[in-house]
Amino acid sequence: MNSVQNYSLFSEHDIYLFKEGKHYRLYDKFGAHSLEKDGVKGVYFSVWAPFAKKVSVIGNFNKWKPNVLPLSPRWDKSGIWEGFIPGLSWGTLYKYAIETKAGEILEKSDPYALSWEQNLQAASLISTTFYEWDDEEWMQKRSKNNSLNAPISVYEMHLGSWLRYGENPKQFLNYRDVAKKLVPYILEMGFTHVEFMPVMEYPYDPSWGYQITGFFAATSRFGSPQDLMFLINELHRNDIGVILDWVPSHFPGDANGLHKFDGSYLYEHEDPRKGFHPDWKSYIFNYGRNEVKSFLISNAMFWLDRYHVDGLRVDAVTSMLHLDYSRNEGEWEPNILGGNVNLEAKIFLQEFNTAVYKEFGESIMTIAEESSDFPMLTKPVHDGGVGFGMKWMMGWMHDTLKYFKEDPINRKHFHHKLTFASMYMFNENYMMPLSHDEVVHGKSSLIYKMVGDEWQKFANLRALYVYMFTHPGAKLLFMGDEFGQTSEWNFKQSLDWHLLEYPIHKGLQTLVKDLNHLYKNETGFYENQFNPNGFEWVEADDKDNSVFIYSRKGKKQDDVLMVILNLTPRVIDYKVGVDKSTKWEVIFNSDDEKYGGSNVQANIFNEVDEVWKDKNKTISINLPALSGVVLRQSKVISTKKLKLKIKK
Repeated sequence: MNSVQNYSLFSEHDIYLFKEGKHYRLYDKFGAHSLEKDGVKGVYFSVWAPFAKKVSVIGNFNKWKPNVLPLSPRWDKSGIWEGFIPGLSWGTLYKYAIETKAGEILEKSDPYALSWEQNLQAASLISTTFYEWDDEEWMQKRSKNNSLNAPISVYEMHLGSWLRYGENPKQFLNYRDVAKKLVPYILEMGFTHVEFMPVMEYPYDPSWGYQITGFFAATSRFGSPQDLMFLINELHRNDIGVILDWVPSHFPGDANGLHKFDGSYLYEHEDPRKGFHPDWKSYIFNYGRNEVKSFLISNAMFWLDRYHVDGLRVDAVTSMLHLDYSRNEGEWEPNILGGNVNLEAKIFLQEFNTAVYKEFGESIMTIAEESSDFPMLTKPVHDGGVGFGMKWMMGWMHDTLKYFKEDPINRKHFHHKLTFASMYMFNENYMMPLSHDEVVHGKSSLIYKMVGDEWQKFANLRALYVYMFTHPGAKLLFMGDEFGQTSEWNFKQSLDWHLLEYPIHKGLQTLVKDLNHLYKNETGFYENQFNPNGFEWVEADDKDNSVFIYSRKGKKQDDVLMVILNLTPRVIDYKVGVDKSTKWEVIFNSDDEKYGGSNVQANIFNEVDEVWKDKNKTISINLPALSGVVLRQSKVISTKKLKLKIKK
C-alpha cells in the first residue's frame, strides 16, 4: 500500500461557500471518491475535523492501525483533512482515526459515505451512486404531478415491515424485491405517491430509521444504493412519486457517528439546552454553525439530486423551532428577543427551502411534520414565511380521531370536532395524515379506535375515509390502514395481509382504492384543494342528527360535488338545499355491499322548488347509517375507466 498523496477536490470558492453555509453540493467534494491521479487509480478522502490533532484512514488494508495513512490538513484553516490513497477500490471498508486534542483516538465512520456496514460499529464502504436511470418521462412531467393543483394521495410505509415472506419471516426484502410487489399494489390502489420512512443508514431497528448515523447512505439492510434507485426508478416509470422522510432535527450518540466527531461539539450544539433532546436521548444539530448548515442542505440536495426523489417530509419540525420543546421552565434559554423560537433553526429551514426550490422548482415538494400553530410555515420565505410546500394537519387528525372514538349518542356534544378545521384549513397548505404515529405505543390500530361492534367499526372507518379523501388538502395513509390492520404496527414483522381473506377487510381495501380513484378523477376534489374557493359548508350545524354536508368545487363553474356524512347508526331521509338549475347524481356510497356495507341505496327523491336556507330548491336523499355519500352536479357525466399497466 502506497503512502497518502496530496490531492484536493476543493477550490477556494468551495471553501468560501462551505464556511459561509452556502455550499449545497458537498457530496461532490467530501467523502471517498474513486478516481485516477497521474494514471494511478485510487481513492480521494476528505473529512471536516477542525479540532483534531491528527486524522488518518484506517481499514482492513492497513489492519485498522491509526497514523499509517495520515491525511493532511488544508492550509486555509477550513478544518478539512484530505489525501489520495492509490490502490483502493469500491467495496473497501474504512473509517477515520481521529486523534483529539486530548490525545484520544476516535474511530469514526465517514459522514459523507454512500454505504455503511450493517452492524452497531459499522464502517463505511467505498461506494458509488452511479446508476443508469430510465425515468425521463416522469422527470419531465413531475412538475405537474407534484403540483399543489394535482391530486396528492400518499401511501406511507416502512420498508422493513410492509411485507416479508419466505422461510425466514425476519428476513428483509431487498429494494428490488419490494419493487416487484409494491409497484402493482400502488397502481391498483390508486395512490399517487409513496412515502418511505427513513432509508438513510441507522444502527438500531427500533428507532424505525429516525436515529440516523449515515445521512448520505441508503441503508444496506435492503441492498445497495443502486437497488434503492431501481425501486425509485420503477415507481417513477409507473407514474408514482417518491417522498422520503428526512431527519435534520437530531442524531444519535453512537461512537462511530457524528457525536463529538473530532472530540469537540462539532455538529451538535455545545449547550445541552439546545444540543440534547430529552425525549429521544439524541443530539440536536447546531443550526448556527455555517458548516453544519452546508452539511444538512447538501444532504437534502443529495437525495433530490442523486436519487431523483420527489419530496422530503421533514421530521420533528416542531422540536426544531421551539427552544422549550419538551423542556420544563429553567431547562431552556429564551432567544435574543425573549421568545421561545429557535431563530437559528428557523433561518436554517428558510435557507433549506429556498435552496431546494431554487434548484428543483415546483417539481419537488417539502412537507413539514409540525404540530403547533407556528405561523406562515408554508408561506414563501420572501414574504416572511418558512417556505415549506405543505405541512401535516395534526389538529385535523387529532380532532377527527377524537370524534370517531365517541359513541354516536354522544357525538352531538363533539360536533365541532369535525367543523373546526374549516376555521383554519386554508391558513397553510395542509396534508391530512393518518400516519404510523397513530397506530403504535398503545394507541391501537385505526379500526379499533372506532366505536361499536365490528360492523359499526368498519362503517365508521369507511365514513372517516370518505371525510378524509373529500376534505381539502393532500392525503396520507399509513400502510395496513387501507385494509383495517387489527393489531398495532409492529416494525419486527410483516403486515397482516392474511386479513384480506375476510370480506369485511377486503371491502375496506376496495373502498380506499375507489376513493383514491374518485379523488384523482374528479377535478373538484383537487384543483382548489388549497384554495377557499374550493370548499363551502352546506350544512355544518346539525349536531342533533350528526349530519355534515359540504361542497367541493373545481375551477369550472359547474364542476361541483357534494359530500354528505351521516354519522349516526340509523338510516334517515334528509332534506338538502340546492340551486334551482342544478341536477344531482350519487356517484359514491360507502354503504355499498362491495365495501362491506349494508347496501342501503342513497336515492335522491322529492326534488321540489322549496326555499331551504339560502337555496331556492331542495332535494331529499336517503342516507345509509354511518356513511359517506358523494353527489355530483350532473350536466355532463363522464365515466372514466381505469387501466392498470405495469411497464416492463
